[in-house]
Amino acid sequence: MHDKIWLSPPHLSGNELEFIDDAFQKNWVTSIGNNIDEFENDVRSFLGGNIEVCALNSATSAIHLALMLLGVGNEDDVLTSTFSFVASANPIIYCNANPVFIDSEPETWNMCPVTLEEAIKDRLLQGKKIKAIIVVHLYGMPAKMDEILSIAEKYKISVIEDAAESLGSRYKGKPCGGFGQFGIISFNGNKIITTSGGGTLICHSKEDKNKAIFLSTQARDDAPHYQHSSTGYNYRMSNIIAGIGRGQMKVLNDRIQARRGIHNFYTALFKNIDGVDVFTEPNEDFYSNHWLSAITINSEKTGKTREDLRLALLNDNIESRPLWKPLHLQPVFSNFPYYGGQTAENLFNSGLCLPSGSNLSIEHKERIARVLKDFFKHS
Repeated sequence: MHDKIWLSPPHLSGNELEFIDDAFQKNWVTSIGNNIDEFENDVRSFLGGNIEVCALNSATSAIHLALMLLGVGNEDDVLTSTFSFVASANPIIYCNANPVFIDSEPETWNMCPVTLEEAIKDRLLQGKKIKAIIVVHLYGMPAKMDEILSIAEKYKISVIEDAAESLGSRYKGKPCGGFGQFGIISFNGNKIITTSGGGTLICHSKEDKNKAIFLSTQARDDAPHYQHSSTGYNYRMSNIIAGIGRGQMKVLNDRIQARRGIHNFYTALFKNIDGVDVFTEPNEDFYSNHWLSAITINSEKTGKTREDLRLALLNDNIESRPLWKPLHLQPVFSNFPYYGGQTAENLFNSGLCLPSGSNLSIEHKERIARVLKDFFKHS
């Protein structure tokens, strides 16, 4: 059996050990320390602009804190992309609020602005209180932010930008993560760079960052004893984990270029295969980090399905994965509202994520190419 080719494995550089060792040498094995401060500074410098960065133990925690800072609470509506990982919506439930799911548009696979406005109008007619919009940049592809922000401004609704998958992506030259009132970045083990588990909350004021730190460290009041007037959480990133992040930030640009190179590899591979489309930027306004390279398969043209291909790859010990199952189709969210048609559902039924790790070797690419060419040889 061949060695396993993973979908998106961690890719360490060796730089990480220097910063981890520093934390041990200084005995900062806790949720404060130089690595946290410098990692936040590294992310802020990379994203640019007038932002503040709060390092946390996950991007899910960051979404939860963003909702709390916006005052989202019992029975409020939060509109979010249906075509995403469950972590985009779970924090809405943590706040006892109602997720309202919005369909995708076919160019970027992200939240459809037209459907978004239709949903807002309908919810307002029903007397609902809409507190936030969580827009996702799927697989690193920026959403149509100009249109979404314009709608949000029209109805005075705050935007949380779930850029968990899109560190290094840009929309009209501006890095993803800084468009909304709050932004979210993930450093989970499968992301473009990793801290093993972790995330950051992007804020636009020092006040919001300080509130986030307060809530993420159990909301301890300023007193010599342990006193708490608010409910807090254990969400702060550790100084050791942040050391991994500092090492990873040094190779981020290399990782982005490697992922984009893998996207080009698949684009060339499928160039002459009718019925297979590689997910790519619709125009020059969009710059994707191509965290995951994905395709859709027209089964009528190819006589094949994405599940046929997934199993063919698996037979050669190559991991691939169907696109996200829309959240409104998940059993846990079946009782919440959904607006739109079948764009996200059709993408789920026809799409597949292919191995996209920045450490894919030449031999691994040759294996993948061989399986794909053999699979589609009669198409």
